[in-house]
Amino acid sequence: MKSARKARLRRAGWKVGTADEFLGLSREEAQLVEMKLALGEYLRRHRQTRHLTQQELAERLGSSQSRVAKLEAGVRGVTLDLLFRALFATGAEANDIARVMLHRRRPAA
Repeated sequence: MKSARKARLRRAGWKVGTADEFLGLSREEAQLVEMKLALGEYLRRHRQTRHLTQQELAERLGSSQSRVAKLEAGVRGVTLDLLFRALFATGAEANDIARVMLHRRRPAA
């Protein structure tokens, strides 16, 4: 959020903070959420560049289209195991995944 908007909200009496602060997440929990979101976004982009639908990916995984949508959205309860399986099913390599992890946004310390 831009600093001018933050200042305007504060002047209006609003408390401005991060989602991590609002949710009371520990540093480790925030990092896990950020990691799943980054991987989910990469899965969506990679799937689309491979011209795969969510349904086609779901069939490769023996899962459902709604589960693939949840993977891409980083929904709570989605396992990293399934997320990695989905990435590999789209042709992603371990190096691609490592690159995503290195370049993801870092949560505030």
